Amino acid sequence: MSGRKEEQMYSFDSRVRYSETGPQGRITPVAILDYFQDCSSFQSEELGIGVAYLKEHHLAWVLVSWQIEIARYPALGEVITAATWPYDFKGFYGYRNFAMTDSAGVRTACGNSSWVLLDTENGRPVRLPQIMVDRYVMEPALPMEQGPRKMKLPEGMEAREPFVVQRFHLDTNQHVNNGKYILMAQEYLPEGFGIGRIRAEYKKSAVYGDTIYPSVKAEEQRVTVSLADESQAVYTIIELEKMHD
Repeated sequence: MSGRKEEQMYSFDSRVRYSETGPQGRITPVAILDYFQDCSSFQSEELGIGVAYLKEHHLAWVLVSWQIEIARYPALGEVITAATWPYDFKGFYGYRNFAMTDSAGVRTACGNSSWVLLDTENGRPVRLPQIMVDRYVMEPALPMEQGPRKMKLPEGMEAREPFVVQRFHLDTNQHVNNGKYILMAQEYLPEGFGIGRIRAEYKKSAVYGDTIYPSVKAEEQRVTVSLADESQAVYTIIELEKMHD
């Protein structure tokens, strides 16, 4: 694996590992999301404003929303490149694109995301410090068709069996990792449902020991999952759209 900058875009090369594949021998949707998250983390680490910097200054980037488009799932052993670049900052919000390409340079997946910078001592959003503004260099936004960031639950959501957050769900912020929510939602997909688009809105963080109450609306081309607490205050809304044939 090697990291590099192309102009101001950060990217790294890899191969699809067995541990990243599903029953069909191809990379899983969550593995794609993990590559994107790892890519942004690697960029921040190389710029000196990564996990250690954030912890020292009592800061954390919290994901607000994802939209990931998947054109093709690379197979086991394929060479892939993950890339990322920020394209805008507004107050305490940051906006970032992602792309995955194969060895021929053909894009297999892309993503758009919005983040908020939090003060971990009081849980409130804070404006980006100047060091971040200076070190993250903007690139043009990817021309993606984007759904609204604020997601609405469809009518007819059906409650499913609640479950408890375990330690393996957590990340360095001691919250449920973004990708783990997607794994939770995938449990409600019908057999043979190939994901072509993932949209997610993160409203609040679940922590170890929380009980998650899922509700689901399954349609022919789309499955919507709400993961909420006992009072139905939503942690995350996830929409999984079927890949077109």
